[in-house]
Amino acid sequence: MNKSYLTAVYSPESFQKKGHELIDDLTRHLDDKINEKSGKAIHWKNPEEELEFWRNFLEKGNKDDLFKEITKRTVYVHHPHYIGHQVSPAAPITALTGMISSLLNNGMAVYEMGMAPSAIERIVTDVLCKKIGWNTDSRGFLTSGGTLANLTALLAARKAIVSENIWKDGTNRPIAIMVSEEAHYCVDRAARIMGLGEKGIIKIPVTDNYQMNTSVLKDKYEEAKAKGIEVFAIVGSAPSTATGIFDNLEEIGEFAHTHNIWFHVDGAHGGAGIFSDKYKETLKGIDTSDSVVIDGHKMMMMPTITTALLLKDGRYANKTFSQKADYLLTESDHEDWYNSGKRTFECTKTMMSIHWYTLLKVYGEQVFDSYVTHLYDMGFIFSGIIEENPHFELALKPMSNIVCFRYIDKNLSSVELNEINAKIRQQLLEDGEFYIVQTKLQNIHYLRVTVMNPFTTEKHFRQLLEKILTFADQILPIGTK
Repeated sequence: MNKSYLTAVYSPESFQKKGHELIDDLTRHLDDKINEKSGKAIHWKNPEEELEFWRNFLEKGNKDDLFKEITKRTVYVHHPHYIGHQVSPAAPITALTGMISSLLNNGMAVYEMGMAPSAIERIVTDVLCKKIGWNTDSRGFLTSGGTLANLTALLAARKAIVSENIWKDGTNRPIAIMVSEEAHYCVDRAARIMGLGEKGIIKIPVTDNYQMNTSVLKDKYEEAKAKGIEVFAIVGSAPSTATGIFDNLEEIGEFAHTHNIWFHVDGAHGGAGIFSDKYKETLKGIDTSDSVVIDGHKMMMMPTITTALLLKDGRYANKTFSQKADYLLTESDHEDWYNSGKRTFECTKTMMSIHWYTLLKVYGEQVFDSYVTHLYDMGFIFSGIIEENPHFELALKPMSNIVCFRYIDKNLSSVELNEINAKIRQQLLEDGEFYIVQTKLQNIHYLRVTVMNPFTTEKHFRQLLEKILTFADQILPIGTK
């Protein structure tokens, strides 16, 4: 073995040199994007072109340019023109906590492999449970993303509600969850992973404003019961990813309590509203839920991928994955909250708790209130600008920082408008000045903006609409202009 080679790999001096260079480069990147010294939010390349670049770079590229190329060839989430997906521009201090996590690399499956982050995780999740409105019996833990957290919550629900021990014995009896047809696709995926199949996913239709239609819950429940299907959980969206609309959590909670089923809230995006004095009403009734998911990397300024799963009855934090691994986990006669391998689907995980704790310690809860409140305010401002412009229409009144809208022209059919809005979005992507996304609601193609950047202003919204009108004029069929 060439030990000198490995010595070079682990060289503290080399790390310090490259680290300083990288911090300087990223500082320039932040300054450049936040202050709009470069005009674009993305430099679009098609997948094959990008793949070819990185193949060539591995063989021929200058290794000293590696970090710069990665930084350059990404979406610039810190640019005010980034108003696309629900990923936050991470607070710069969390780049430092991410560095600590990566270098110290404490896996956290068992306490001795993550002493500080395990204790910090308990404190962070206790803060979140208290903000939801639960008592000290509640518990939580952090995990890698909303998809995994929602799956874990539904496994906890099954463990709590279904009488037989499915974890041990399996089941041939049909069981099901109830969920809005507008819920995030990861809930459907989780149910299928659990073996529920299509009949085990009872889709509840939405109202005209895309909320779960709670008036049909009883009928849907009784219909399932008549078929011999046991409903063990209902999921409320807070909000739906596509529309940004919050389900009526109060009414869902009352239904769940009446029928003795688990009430889970997918608050991956909007759960952070518990910190907003102005907008916490969007989550009215969340305290009646049995479990809640909140993503730190969406509305809490943290790097991907950082998620909290919170449980009203802390007993289920450990019961969900009850099994024995003698070399790691021993049976305990007390609540060993500090062994995260007993509580999460994953065993090893990053030290993500230090992101949450650092923001709380350095800036306080007020930073989350400020962030959520400002971005929701900007969503409403954008929707007002759209309503003023006769060339655009809203899909629905927003309830958050997610706004769905489209370009319209009275001379065009719905099919033509769908095609034009899809082309507008593609041209925006290729142009790169703005980054927005798209969605379909009831077969109508909408442009979709999520205001994630606190530096996005009314001026940027108006510039975006002007750009869309320019593209529409170029796309419109001859004879309609």
